[in-house]
Amino acid sequence: MRIWIDGYEANTSNRVGSGQYAYEIIKNLEKIDRKNEYLILLPKVPLDDLPKERVNWKYKILKPNKLWTRLTLPAVLYFTKRRPDVFFTPTHYIPRFSPVKRVCTIFDLSYLHFPEMFNAKDLYQLTNWTKFSIQNADHLLAISEFTKKDIVENYKIDPYKIAAIPLGYDKETFKQIKDKRKIAPVLKKYGIEGSYIIYVGTIQPRKNLIRLIEAFSKIEEDVILVIVGKTTEPGRKAWKYQEILDTPEKLGVENKVIFTGFVPTEELSALLSGSKVFVLPSLWEGFGIPVLEAMACGTPVIVSNVSSLPEVASDAGTFVDPYSVGSIINGIQNLLKDENLRQKKVQLGLEKVKEFSWEKTARETLEILEMS
Repeated sequence: MRIWIDGYEANTSNRVGSGQYAYEIIKNLEKIDRKNEYLILLPKVPLDDLPKERVNWKYKILKPNKLWTRLTLPAVLYFTKRRPDVFFTPTHYIPRFSPVKRVCTIFDLSYLHFPEMFNAKDLYQLTNWTKFSIQNADHLLAISEFTKKDIVENYKIDPYKIAAIPLGYDKETFKQIKDKRKIAPVLKKYGIEGSYIIYVGTIQPRKNLIRLIEAFSKIEEDVILVIVGKTTEPGRKAWKYQEILDTPEKLGVENKVIFTGFVPTEELSALLSGSKVFVLPSLWEGFGIPVLEAMACGTPVIVSNVSSLPEVASDAGTFVDPYSVGSIINGIQNLLKDENLRQKKVQLGLEKVKEFSWEKTARETLEILEMS
């Protein structure tokens, strides 16, 4: 079977979100499948950490990259002599025109539920292009049962057309680090002293960071709040990340909140392992990979009681109402004060993450590709 994959998102540095997913899917498909013939389509030379070419695993560089899904991908699908049996894009956007079957991944429909949190250009693209993909793909992959249900309810799609395939995490990197000497250099690099709680994710309104910072400013315990993640690129005012960055000073806790920016994966494991609590009070999540990473590092997790997060954390999570600052305060203080509860949640988390791996995600994805 000939399988072609859109590798655009995977071939980027400092991967998060969809880029991380695309990279892990491609890496693990190469590892588990020697039978099928793969061609990965890229806008530029593959990065060094992508799998090397071999028999049945090749890359093809295409131009132009500005009209990637509307022109570049359809052109190569129509004009190639040996067409693939299926085309897989690990993003919301399938090629607009295609003579072959198409499979794509839908992460979440947050743009439908929180349109005010997107700038006009992104909202238009997400709304219209995702709708096209959902209605025209031969099969859809949803990254959680929650996202699958959301697609069915909002687009009236046959649920049998959608496979809910949970995501994974990097098991080699994200492990519990008990030796404080291995954590100390990373803490020093980011200016972290003393006990701290941690958030990991993009700095954007949907992550509910203003309420988190407000809750943090009112807790009784002597801890620091470490916010790990990058802002979106400049010029996207609708994301309102500057308001988030300004909030600690407005609340008088600027000396107790640290914005690290993007943190390399190997350092992130140390930051999570050294933290007292991981907090993700997001208003909407399609899945939540940092939740898995935190639990794998032996850090108890506090997550919102909405969207996919109860599904991901299950009984290992401490759940809060993301719209209630008081609920977030109680969640944090309960875990910080009750050591027995903390240890119980740590053990439940270490057991829960055994259910997830990128290899499992890739195997379930391959099953769908082979039946499409």
